[in-house]
Amino acid sequence: MEHVNDIDDRLARAIGIPGFGLSIPHVTGLFGPLASSDPRAWVGTVAFVALAAAIWQGNRWLLFRQRERLDWFTRPVGKVMFLVVGCVFYTAPVTWLAIRGWYAWSGIPVDQAAIVQVVLTNVICVLVVTHVYETVFLVKARQDDRVQLERLQRTRAEAELAALRSQVDPHFLFNSLATLGWLIGRDPGAAEEFTERLASLYRYVLVNRDRDLVQLSDELANFRDAVRLYAVRFGAGLRVEERLEGLDPERLVLPPLSLQVLLENAVKHNRFSEREPLVVRLEARGAALALSNDLRPREDALGAGSGLANLAERYRLLGASIDVDPAGPFRVTLPLREVR
Repeated sequence: MEHVNDIDDRLARAIGIPGFGLSIPHVTGLFGPLASSDPRAWVGTVAFVALAAAIWQGNRWLLFRQRERLDWFTRPVGKVMFLVVGCVFYTAPVTWLAIRGWYAWSGIPVDQAAIVQVVLTNVICVLVVTHVYETVFLVKARQDDRVQLERLQRTRAEAELAALRSQVDPHFLFNSLATLGWLIGRDPGAAEEFTERLASLYRYVLVNRDRDLVQLSDELANFRDAVRLYAVRFGAGLRVEERLEGLDPERLVLPPLSLQVLLENAVKHNRFSEREPLVVRLEARGAALALSNDLRPREDALGAGSGLANLAERYRLLGASIDVDPAGPFRVTLPLREVR
Protein backbone atom coordinates (compact mmCIF):
# COMPACT_ATOMS: atom_id res chain seq x y z
CA MET A 1 0.00 0.00 0.00
CA GLU A 2 1.45 3.32 -1.03
CA HIS A 3 2.02 6.02 1.60
CA VAL A 4 0.16 4.13 4.35
CA ASN A 5 2.55 5.50 7.00
CA ASP A 6 3.03 8.98 5.61
CA ILE A 7 2.38 11.08 8.71
CA ASP A 8 4.55 13.45 10.72
CA ASP A 9 4.37 12.43 14.41
CA ARG A 10 7.62 14.04 15.58
CA LEU A 11 5.87 16.57 17.83
CA ALA A 12 3.67 13.87 19.38
CA ARG A 13 6.71 11.75 20.19
CA ALA A 14 8.69 14.73 21.50
CA ILE A 15 5.90 15.47 24.00
CA GLY A 16 4.52 12.00 24.67
CA ILE A 17 7.72 10.07 25.36
CA PRO A 18 9.08 12.33 28.15
CA GLY A 19 5.53 12.92 29.38
CA PHE A 20 4.92 9.21 29.99
CA GLY A 21 8.47 8.59 31.16
CA LEU A 22 8.26 11.30 33.83
CA SER A 23 4.68 10.91 35.01
CA ILE A 24 4.02 7.16 35.23
CA PRO A 25 6.86 6.30 37.68
CA HIS A 26 5.79 9.08 40.07
CA VAL A 27 2.08 8.25 39.83
CA THR A 28 2.66 4.54 40.48
CA GLY A 29 5.26 5.00 43.24
CA LEU A 30 8.24 3.34 41.55
CA PHE A 31 10.67 5.68 43.28
CA GLY A 32 9.47 4.50 46.70
CA PRO A 33 11.24 6.33 49.51
CA LEU A 34 13.86 7.96 47.26
CA ALA A 35 14.06 11.73 47.60
CA SER A 36 14.37 13.90 44.53
CA SER A 37 17.91 14.82 45.59
CA ASP A 38 19.02 11.17 45.58
CA PRO A 39 21.25 10.42 42.53
CA ARG A 40 19.36 7.17 42.06
CA ALA A 41 16.17 9.18 41.40
CA TRP A 42 17.91 11.11 38.64
CA VAL A 43 19.25 7.91 37.10
CA GLY A 44 15.78 6.38 37.40
CA THR A 45 14.22 9.40 35.69
CA VAL A 46 16.53 9.01 32.70
CA ALA A 47 15.96 5.25 32.65
CA PHE A 48 12.16 5.54 32.69
CA VAL A 49 12.19 8.13 29.89
CA ALA A 50 14.38 5.71 27.91
CA LEU A 51 11.86 2.94 28.69
CA ALA A 52 9.02 5.14 27.44
CA ALA A 53 10.99 5.77 24.25
CA ALA A 54 11.63 2.06 23.74
CA ILE A 55 7.96 1.21 24.26
CA TRP A 56 6.70 4.03 22.01
CA GLN A 57 9.19 3.40 19.23
CA GLY A 58 8.77 -0.38 19.37
CA ASN A 59 4.99 -0.24 19.18
CA ARG A 60 5.20 2.43 16.48
CA TRP A 61 7.39 0.11 14.41
CA LEU A 62 4.95 -2.78 14.90
CA LEU A 63 2.00 -0.54 13.97
CA PHE A 64 3.64 0.75 10.80
CA ARG A 65 4.76 -2.71 9.69
CA GLN A 66 1.32 -4.25 10.07
CA ARG A 67 -0.25 -1.36 8.15
CA GLU A 68 1.81 -2.40 5.12
CA ARG A 69 0.05 -5.79 5.14
CA LEU A 70 -3.33 -5.35 6.83
CA ASP A 71 -6.17 -2.86 6.53
CA TRP A 72 -9.57 -2.43 8.13
CA PHE A 73 -11.52 -3.26 4.97
CA THR A 74 -9.99 -6.56 3.87
CA ARG A 75 -8.78 -8.13 7.15
CA PRO A 76 -10.36 -6.31 10.11
CA VAL A 77 -10.21 -9.28 12.53
CA GLY A 78 -6.57 -9.96 11.76
CA LYS A 79 -5.76 -6.30 12.22
CA VAL A 80 -7.43 -6.10 15.63
CA MET A 81 -5.73 -9.31 16.79
CA PHE A 82 -2.34 -8.10 15.62
CA LEU A 83 -2.72 -4.73 17.32
CA VAL A 84 -3.85 -6.16 20.65
CA VAL A 85 -1.47 -9.12 20.77
CA GLY A 86 1.47 -7.14 19.39
CA CYS A 87 1.02 -4.27 21.82
CA VAL A 88 0.43 -6.42 24.88
CA PHE A 89 3.14 -9.00 24.23
CA TYR A 90 5.73 -6.36 23.50
CA THR A 91 4.84 -3.72 26.08
CA ALA A 92 4.19 -5.97 29.07
CA PRO A 93 7.46 -8.01 29.01
CA VAL A 94 9.62 -4.97 28.27
CA THR A 95 8.00 -3.02 31.12
CA TRP A 96 8.27 -5.92 33.60
CA LEU A 97 11.95 -6.56 32.82
CA ALA A 98 12.83 -2.87 33.05
CA ILE A 99 11.12 -2.45 36.43
CA ARG A 100 12.69 -5.61 37.85
CA GLY A 101 16.04 -4.27 36.73
CA TRP A 102 15.29 -0.93 38.38
CA TYR A 103 14.49 -2.55 41.71
CA ALA A 104 17.58 -4.77 41.53
CA TRP A 105 19.87 -1.81 40.79
CA SER A 106 18.35 0.80 43.11
CA GLY A 107 18.05 -1.49 46.14
CA ILE A 108 14.49 -0.35 46.81
CA PRO A 109 12.21 -3.07 48.21
CA VAL A 110 10.23 -4.71 45.43
CA ASP A 111 6.62 -3.53 45.27
CA GLN A 112 4.63 -6.16 43.36
CA ALA A 113 1.51 -4.04 43.30
CA ALA A 114 3.46 -1.16 41.75
CA ILE A 115 4.88 -3.51 39.11
CA VAL A 116 1.40 -4.73 38.15
CA GLN A 117 0.07 -1.19 38.12
CA VAL A 118 2.87 0.08 35.86
CA VAL A 119 2.54 -2.83 33.44
CA LEU A 120 -1.23 -2.32 33.14
CA THR A 121 -0.83 1.45 32.85
CA ASN A 122 1.73 1.11 30.08
CA VAL A 123 -0.39 -1.39 28.16
CA ILE A 124 -3.48 0.83 28.43
CA CYS A 125 -1.51 3.91 27.38
CA VAL A 126 -0.08 2.05 24.39
CA LEU A 127 -3.53 0.91 23.29
CA VAL A 128 -4.85 4.47 23.59
CA VAL A 129 -1.93 5.93 21.62
CA THR A 130 -2.28 3.19 18.99
CA HIS A 131 -5.96 4.04 18.67
CA VAL A 132 -5.04 7.70 18.14
CA TYR A 133 -2.54 6.69 15.45
CA GLU A 134 -5.15 4.58 13.68
CA THR A 135 -7.67 7.42 13.84
CA VAL A 136 -5.16 9.80 12.28
CA PHE A 137 -4.40 7.25 9.58
CA LEU A 138 -8.09 6.78 8.77
CA VAL A 139 -8.70 10.53 8.63
CA LYS A 140 -5.70 11.00 6.36
CA ALA A 141 -6.77 8.10 4.13
CA ARG A 142 -10.19 9.71 3.84
CA GLN A 143 -8.61 13.00 2.83
CA ASP A 144 -6.32 11.24 0.33
CA ASP A 145 -9.30 9.44 -1.21
CA ARG A 146 -11.12 12.74 -1.63
CA VAL A 147 -8.06 14.31 -3.23
CA GLN A 148 -7.67 11.34 -5.57
CA LEU A 149 -11.34 11.53 -6.51
CA GLU A 150 -11.07 15.24 -7.21
CA ARG A 151 -7.95 14.68 -9.31
CA LEU A 152 -9.67 11.92 -11.25
CA GLN A 153 -12.69 14.10 -11.91
CA ARG A 154 -10.48 17.00 -12.97
CA THR A 155 -8.37 14.80 -15.22
CA ARG A 156 -11.45 13.25 -16.79
CA ALA A 157 -12.90 16.70 -17.42
CA GLU A 158 -9.62 17.78 -19.00
CA ALA A 159 -9.61 14.67 -21.18
CA GLU A 160 -13.19 15.34 -22.28
CA LEU A 161 -12.33 18.94 -23.06
CA ALA A 162 -9.22 17.90 -24.98
CA ALA A 163 -11.25 15.37 -26.95
CA LEU A 164 -13.95 17.91 -27.74
CA ARG A 165 -11.35 20.45 -28.78
CA SER A 166 -9.74 17.95 -31.10
CA GLN A 167 -13.10 17.52 -32.81
CA VAL A 168 -13.98 21.21 -33.12
CA ASP A 169 -10.47 22.52 -33.76
CA PRO A 170 -10.64 24.97 -36.71
CA HIS A 171 -8.03 23.01 -38.67
CA PHE A 172 -9.88 19.77 -38.10
CA LEU A 173 -13.19 21.31 -39.12
CA PHE A 174 -11.64 22.99 -42.16
CA ASN A 175 -10.04 19.74 -43.33
CA SER A 176 -13.19 17.74 -42.62
CA LEU A 177 -15.47 20.20 -44.45
CA ALA A 178 -13.05 20.46 -47.36
CA THR A 179 -12.91 16.69 -47.61
CA LEU A 180 -16.68 16.43 -47.33
CA GLY A 181 -17.17 19.08 -50.02
CA TRP A 182 -14.80 17.24 -52.33
CA LEU A 183 -16.63 13.93 -51.71
CA ILE A 184 -20.11 15.37 -52.28
CA GLY A 185 -19.33 16.26 -55.87
CA ARG A 186 -17.49 13.05 -56.69
CA ASP A 187 -18.82 10.29 -54.47
CA PRO A 188 -22.07 11.06 -52.60
CA GLY A 189 -22.06 7.64 -50.98
CA ALA A 190 -18.61 8.19 -49.53
CA ALA A 191 -19.65 11.68 -48.41
CA GLU A 192 -22.60 10.19 -46.54
CA GLU A 193 -20.36 7.63 -44.86
CA PHE A 194 -17.86 10.36 -43.94
CA THR A 195 -20.62 12.44 -42.34
CA GLU A 196 -21.95 9.47 -40.39
CA ARG A 197 -18.52 8.60 -39.01
CA LEU A 198 -17.83 12.20 -38.07
CA ALA A 199 -21.15 12.35 -36.21
CA SER A 200 -20.32 9.02 -34.58
CA LEU A 201 -17.11 10.49 -33.14
CA TYR A 202 -19.04 13.38 -31.59
CA ARG A 203 -21.68 11.02 -30.23
CA TYR A 204 -19.08 8.73 -28.66
CA VAL A 205 -17.47 11.63 -26.79
CA LEU A 206 -20.80 12.93 -25.52
CA VAL A 207 -22.16 9.54 -24.47
CA ASN A 208 -19.01 8.52 -22.58
CA ARG A 209 -17.91 11.81 -21.08
CA ASP A 210 -19.03 10.80 -17.57
CA ARG A 211 -17.59 7.27 -17.69
CA ASP A 212 -14.23 6.07 -16.43
CA LEU A 213 -14.31 2.83 -18.44
CA VAL A 214 -16.01 1.63 -21.63
CA GLN A 215 -16.24 -1.72 -23.37
CA LEU A 216 -13.37 -2.50 -25.69
CA SER A 217 -15.88 -3.23 -28.47
CA ASP A 218 -17.20 0.36 -28.28
CA GLU A 219 -13.70 1.81 -28.12
CA LEU A 220 -12.66 -0.22 -31.17
CA ALA A 221 -15.70 0.98 -33.11
CA ASN A 222 -14.79 4.60 -32.32
CA PHE A 223 -11.15 3.93 -33.24
CA ARG A 224 -12.20 2.52 -36.61
CA ASP A 225 -14.41 5.55 -37.28
CA ALA A 226 -11.37 7.76 -36.68
CA VAL A 227 -9.24 5.56 -38.93
CA ARG A 228 -11.79 5.84 -41.74
CA LEU A 229 -11.84 9.65 -41.46
CA TYR A 230 -8.07 9.81 -41.60
CA ALA A 231 -8.03 7.33 -44.49
CA VAL A 232 -10.23 9.64 -46.58
CA ARG A 233 -7.87 12.53 -45.91
CA PHE A 234 -4.54 10.76 -46.24
CA GLY A 235 -5.39 7.87 -48.55
CA ALA A 236 -2.61 5.29 -48.72
CA GLY A 237 -0.41 7.51 -46.56
CA LEU A 238 -1.89 5.98 -43.41
CA ARG A 239 -2.27 2.25 -42.88
CA VAL A 240 -3.66 0.63 -39.75
CA GLU A 241 -3.13 -3.05 -38.99
CA GLU A 242 -5.07 -4.90 -36.31
CA ARG A 243 -4.09 -8.17 -34.67
CA LEU A 244 -6.58 -8.77 -31.88
CA GLU A 245 -6.75 -12.57 -31.77
CA GLY A 246 -7.53 -13.93 -28.31
CA LEU A 247 -9.34 -10.86 -27.02
CA ASP A 248 -13.03 -10.76 -26.14
CA PRO A 249 -14.02 -7.10 -26.75
CA GLU A 250 -17.34 -7.57 -24.96
CA ARG A 251 -15.70 -8.61 -21.67
CA LEU A 252 -12.84 -6.11 -21.56
CA VAL A 253 -12.88 -2.41 -20.63
CA LEU A 254 -10.52 0.58 -20.77
CA PRO A 255 -10.76 4.38 -20.44
CA PRO A 256 -12.75 5.99 -23.28
CA LEU A 257 -10.89 7.66 -26.18
CA SER A 258 -7.63 5.89 -25.28
CA LEU A 259 -7.11 4.50 -28.78
CA GLN A 260 -8.19 7.69 -30.52
CA VAL A 261 -5.69 9.69 -28.46
CA LEU A 262 -2.88 7.34 -29.50
CA LEU A 263 -3.91 7.43 -33.15
CA GLU A 264 -3.99 11.24 -33.14
CA ASN A 265 -0.61 11.27 -31.39
CA ALA A 266 0.89 9.11 -34.17
CA VAL A 267 -0.58 11.22 -36.98
CA LYS A 268 0.33 14.53 -35.35
CA HIS A 269 3.97 13.77 -34.55
CA ASN A 270 5.17 11.77 -37.56
CA ARG A 271 5.99 12.48 -41.22
CA PHE A 272 4.29 10.28 -43.81
CA SER A 273 3.08 10.24 -47.42
CA GLU A 274 1.59 7.79 -49.88
CA ARG A 275 5.13 6.86 -50.96
CA GLU A 276 6.22 6.40 -47.33
CA PRO A 277 3.04 5.52 -45.44
CA LEU A 278 2.72 5.60 -41.69
CA VAL A 279 1.89 2.10 -40.47
CA VAL A 280 0.04 2.00 -37.16
CA ARG A 281 -0.24 -1.42 -35.55
CA LEU A 282 -2.85 -2.33 -32.96
CA GLU A 283 -2.24 -5.74 -31.42
CA ALA A 284 -3.16 -7.85 -28.43
CA ARG A 285 -0.44 -8.49 -25.87
CA GLY A 286 -1.80 -10.75 -23.18
CA ALA A 287 -4.26 -8.73 -21.10
CA ALA A 288 -3.29 -5.51 -22.85
CA LEU A 289 -3.44 -3.62 -26.13
CA ALA A 290 -0.33 -2.23 -27.80
CA LEU A 291 -0.40 0.50 -30.43
CA SER A 292 2.88 1.10 -32.23
CA ASN A 293 4.31 2.99 -35.21
CA ASP A 294 7.72 3.75 -36.69
CA LEU A 295 9.29 6.99 -35.49
CA ARG A 296 9.50 9.74 -38.10
CA PRO A 297 9.41 12.91 -35.98
CA ARG A 298 7.98 16.05 -37.54
CA GLU A 299 9.81 19.29 -36.79
CA ASP A 300 6.57 21.27 -37.09
CA ALA A 301 4.52 18.99 -34.82
CA LEU A 302 2.22 20.91 -32.47
CA GLY A 303 2.05 20.19 -28.76
CA ALA A 304 4.45 18.25 -26.55
CA GLY A 305 2.68 14.95 -26.00
CA SER A 306 0.03 16.41 -23.68
CA GLY A 307 -2.56 13.93 -24.91
CA LEU A 308 -0.30 10.99 -24.03
CA ALA A 309 0.56 12.51 -20.64
CA ASN A 310 -3.14 13.03 -19.91
CA LEU A 311 -3.90 9.44 -20.84
CA ALA A 312 -1.12 8.17 -18.54
CA GLU A 313 -2.55 10.22 -15.66
CA ARG A 314 -6.05 8.84 -16.23
CA TYR A 315 -4.71 5.29 -16.03
CA ARG A 316 -2.68 6.08 -12.92
CA LEU A 317 -5.73 7.44 -11.09
CA LEU A 318 -7.58 4.23 -11.95
CA GLY A 319 -4.82 2.20 -10.30
CA ALA A 320 -3.01 1.16 -13.48
CA SER A 321 -0.28 2.46 -15.74
CA ILE A 322 0.55 2.55 -19.42
CA ASP A 323 3.89 1.37 -20.75
CA VAL A 324 5.57 3.69 -23.25
CA ASP A 325 8.51 2.34 -25.26
CA PRO A 326 10.08 5.20 -27.25
CA ALA A 327 12.94 3.09 -28.63
CA GLY A 328 12.65 1.44 -32.03
CA PRO A 329 9.02 1.58 -33.08
CA PHE A 330 7.14 3.90 -30.73
CA ARG A 331 4.84 1.65 -28.69
CA VAL A 332 2.25 2.37 -26.02
CA THR A 333 0.76 -0.57 -24.10
CA LEU A 334 -2.64 -0.15 -22.46
CA PRO A 335 -3.73 -2.61 -19.75
CA LEU A 336 -7.26 -3.98 -20.06
CA ARG A 337 -9.66 -4.91 -17.30
CA GLU A 338 -12.12 -7.76 -17.42
CA VAL A 339 -15.79 -7.10 -16.73
CA ARG A 340 -16.92 -9.05 -13.67
